[in-house]
Amino acid sequence: MRISHHRENFEQTVRAYSADLYRYAHWLCRDRHLAEDIVQEAFARAWKAWSELRDLEQAKSWLIAIVRNEYARSFSRNRMQTQEIDEADLPALPSFEQGLETSQLVALLPETYREPLLLQVLGGFSCAEIAAMLGTSEGAVMTRLTRARQALRQQFSDAGKRRSAR
Repeated sequence: MRISHHRENFEQTVRAYSADLYRYAHWLCRDRHLAEDIVQEAFARAWKAWSELRDLEQAKSWLIAIVRNEYARSFSRNRMQTQEIDEADLPALPSFEQGLETSQLVALLPETYREPLLLQVLGGFSCAEIAAMLGTSEGAVMTRLTRARQALRQQFSDAGKRRSAR
């Protein structure tokens, strides 16, 4: 009976947070297939450690941390497997004239600014929760969020100036 309840809690959590975790993973890696793999691996790791989760209220932030760690693992694995790529094989980047989406501008942010911003905007986490996930202080998170927003405003402004100059 206990195992069944344990499993039901996990399945409910998967249903409740899978879309949020996928969005977060996609923002991290900007690759649909890799994001799916990261989330799948994160859920597999979460299931193995599910009995260690003491408070279901903390499940979302715990899962976000697992996704973040899994992304870091995939990044280091991919870095080791990287082969030389011919520039002709790379997709063309959209020009400013074609319009930039907010996601592209966010992707230009340094990871130290992008990650807390995404956790707040996509994950809905508070500064205190983000600080706990990133292993930093709440003040540092607030500073990074402020700088991320300032950088985005500057990027939007610069993009607008370039479009109007044409």
